[in-house]
Amino acid sequence: MSPLSPRHAPRLRSALLAFPLLLVALSAQAQSTTDQALLQRLEAIERRLGLAPAAEGDATALADLDQRLRVIERKLELQAEEAAAKAARDPVVSLTAAKGLSVKSPDGLEVKLRGLVQADGRHFIGDDKVPQNDTFLFRRVEPTLEGTWGPLIGFRVQAQLAGDTATLNDAYVDLKFDPRATVRLGKFKAPFGLEQLQSSASLAAIERGLPTELTPARDLGVQLQGELSQGRVNYAVGVFNGAPDGRDTATSNADNEFEYAGRVFWEPFRNAANAWSGLGLGVAASVGDVYGAGNNLLPRYRTPGQAQFFGYASNVAADGLHRRFSPQAYFYRGRGGLLGEYVTSEQTVRVTSGANLGRRDHLEHKAWQLTGSWVLTGEDAGYRGVAKPNHPFALDEAGWGAFEVVGRYGVLDIDDDAFPLFASASASASEVRAWTIGLNWYLNANLKLVTNYTQASFDGGAAAGADREDEKAVFTRAQFSF
Repeated sequence: MSPLSPRHAPRLRSALLAFPLLLVALSAQAQSTTDQALLQRLEAIERRLGLAPAAEGDATALADLDQRLRVIERKLELQAEEAAAKAARDPVVSLTAAKGLSVKSPDGLEVKLRGLVQADGRHFIGDDKVPQNDTFLFRRVEPTLEGTWGPLIGFRVQAQLAGDTATLNDAYVDLKFDPRATVRLGKFKAPFGLEQLQSSASLAAIERGLPTELTPARDLGVQLQGELSQGRVNYAVGVFNGAPDGRDTATSNADNEFEYAGRVFWEPFRNAANAWSGLGLGVAASVGDVYGAGNNLLPRYRTPGQAQFFGYASNVAADGLHRRFSPQAYFYRGRGGLLGEYVTSEQTVRVTSGANLGRRDHLEHKAWQLTGSWVLTGEDAGYRGVAKPNHPFALDEAGWGAFEVVGRYGVLDIDDDAFPLFASASASASEVRAWTIGLNWYLNANLKLVTNYTQASFDGGAAAGADREDEKAVFTRAQFSF
């Protein structure tokens, strides 16, 4: 390269002197553009908050910008305080698959809406002599409203919409003085049968077993209940209008007599993490006087297929002491479970007309059952069924839900002294023996499909002293609950 000529030197010096000035000018222009963008963003925030932007001319002054930012900060604080106050005043509404719809207020009020729908199919096999209709039906449609009204009051209202008429299952109020002492008033399940007290949504089989035919269902009364020993002991004792075996009470006290019932259930290892933590042992009893005839006072007993197999003669009435007793237990460990109960029901009866007018006797009927279950897919078995499958069924995923197999055997024995004076041997059987096998498919926490095969054999119940025809049936159920 040739050396710089003298005539080019002044031009080079001028360029070198102008370069810093160019950098300063470019930097000032960039800073001005940045400041303008920030200013526009600040004005947009002010407009969104409902604040008036500063007057033109002093908008970029540092003191003005600081003041404007303080106003924005205070505005945001006020909005946060207002939102917190509104949240404290407004109820919280939630909808979940497990708990249904609930509304909870800040002052301790909570209302929950739950539901149960059971759609059944029934098919009877070989019912030539005692025909029964194959049918589809709604077994239960039960909307439930429950909740708490502050720390003292709990409540539950449940309707039964299945069938031709709507009825009221539960309608009670709990006065929750203490977990050890709660008073329940209204209509609810009497404290007696182990499987009777189990939720309809949690049953191992489609229908309850034979001992439930001897237990009271829902009754009207008042009950003291509670938990002791850190929840290991549950007790309930109450006074009721009185319900016939296997049925709900009438809407009023039909014979002006009361029934007294109590139950204690003990789970000795409930809070222990050992193999016996799923053991529960209980005993229940009821006693009272019953006088009068009719379905509200004297029972009728049903087969597993829900057909009547025993009933008192039309000229027989209850005439005094009605007493029940039941030891009961269950044991659940891992995927397996066992439930068993034994029930006796005693009733004094009297002939009200005919050649044997005035004849009385004290009859004692007995029933027992044992139900076993095993969850094939590994979930834990329990008194409330499989709470939630580990892998819920999904069309686009690998989950198939939970599968559970169930087996049950039970017997109901009618007192031999009931025949022929108080019941007809050609119309009522003296004993029924029944077994059931089933498969439960829990698709998810809300949907359950069930299939049962049940078979029952009888002693007596047909003309000329013959045995009633065996009952063989396939029951299916689709259940939705929340």
